Amino acid sequence: MSDIRRRDPRKEWIARNRLHPQHLEVLAELGRGAASEWMGPHGLIRRNPHAVGFIGPNGVKRIDRSGVQQGQGAGGAQASAAPRKPLVEIEAPAFLVAVVPDMAGGRLTGHDRDLLGLARQLADADPAARGAVLAVVFGEHKEDDFEGAGVDRLLHLTGPEVDGFSPEARLGALAAVEQAWTPRHWLLPDSKLGGADLGRRLAARLGERPATGVWQLEADGEAPLGWRCTARGAAGTLDFQRAVPRLVLALAECAEPVSETRHAAEPLELPEALPSQLSRIQDLGQVAVDPAGVALSEAEFILSAGNGVRDWDAFHHAAEVLGATEGASRVAVDDGFMARDRQVGATGTWVTARVYVAVGISGAIQHLQGIQTCDKVVAINMDPGCDMIKRADLAVIGDSAKVLEALVALVEQSREEKRNAA
Repeated sequence: MSDIRRRDPRKEWIARNRLHPQHLEVLAELGRGAASEWMGPHGLIRRNPHAVGFIGPNGVKRIDRSGVQQGQGAGGAQASAAPRKPLVEIEAPAFLVAVVPDMAGGRLTGHDRDLLGLARQLADADPAARGAVLAVVFGEHKEDDFEGAGVDRLLHLTGPEVDGFSPEARLGALAAVEQAWTPRHWLLPDSKLGGADLGRRLAARLGERPATGVWQLEADGEAPLGWRCTARGAAGTLDFQRAVPRLVLALAECAEPVSETRHAAEPLELPEALPSQLSRIQDLGQVAVDPAGVALSEAEFILSAGNGVRDWDAFHHAAEVLGATEGASRVAVDDGFMARDRQVGATGTWVTARVYVAVGISGAIQHLQGIQTCDKVVAINMDPGCDMIKRADLAVIGDSAKVLEALVALVEQSREEKRNAA
């Protein structure tokens, strides 16, 4: 069922047409002064990609260079209003499309959301026999937006047997899901975070010939399951097509993530408890790695310095205490404060960090291009109007040296308290 409210189609059309002479008048009447969203012709809430603060499909916030954003208070009605998305509930799905996300760091990654968008294509292709997307999640997590990611059913499996690196136990759990519901498709990320390994193990268990390195799907009525996929082969140098099998391992950006609807994410439970098994693999925990030796392109936490950094010894100390990989803007590199291989941006290294902290970086367009796929961006700067502040998910206005000093003190205090408690 949907919670969409009917509106005057003519007014909706005027609200979408910014050149109409009554555009502003209708916006005011509908209570949309910022023209940030409207209802489309098919009843879906559309978002205006030209609106200030719009978040695109890759998580990149639209930058406003006009200064309009600075005039909007953070506590205003528009800033606090939650996006209104139609609710999609599938009571009795004709089939299931099972997705096993990586959940790196306990949250859905961009790759996971792309995979869920691909699952929605498979599930929603036939309106007469609509399927549901089932997400199978292992271990404890921090994700609170499965609904917005397109999940109809959520199977959350916890316990010491599936925590950490436990491919045998997880494979047994997926085999139990196969026995209980027999999904029409299995989708896993073809990634180094575990999805690629688990997907190939599952293929061997099910006796399926998987499609790996998939980056595109298209409908094909002549294929056995009605779909054809395009996949990367020959070490990424060639593309080839084949009919979509039951098990697909897809690459990042294989589909647009779900953005215009929210789904029920109803919890599911296995009809029977997972069988106990003796694992041949013992997880001894993660191996400690020196963040200074991690390449920027592979780093998950980057502390990056720009022209606003004056105390470089304090910056290096902060990176060491926080366990962050050091990066820099082009200005800092050109001035000789950082090595050339530490430069972030279109003219340096494109990074995909989970957290990117920009210290004293104003945000040149080349630098912003290089961090556009980072999940979370934190900016520390004295200038509240700089482009990096507008791009950031969290902004701290203040002297970078004092902010880093306070942050280091908090981290050291927390670690000392944990040692005393132990």
